[in-house]
Amino acid sequence: MTEQAVLKVVFHAPTTDALQRARSNAGNLLRDEPGAQVKIVLNAQAAIAALDDQHEVLDAITWLCPNTLNRANRQNRAPLQVLAQGAIVELVRLQQQGWAYIRA
Repeated sequence: MTEQAVLKVVFHAPTTDALQRARSNAGNLLRDEPGAQVKIVLNAQAAIAALDDQHEVLDAITWLCPNTLNRANRQNRAPLQVLAQGAIVELVRLQQQGWAYIRA
């Protein structure tokens, strides 16, 4: 029997509806595969919506685009995290590192 690789999945959400789908999908994945590495990357309306709509469990694995925060003149709140660069850069880098990309 071969050892299965750890799942590495990044959910990308740019809209409020996509934020809800990303949270639902990430929660389902973590329930079914508790050892999975999961990130939720938000930009545009989804990033703003996440600031106003807390999720007790998934906020800790949620990353916001700094460009969106700057354009909206908003500040981050913990435990949400802010990416070092724009969301597009992070999404490309994660895919280059073997993460599966899912547009929520």
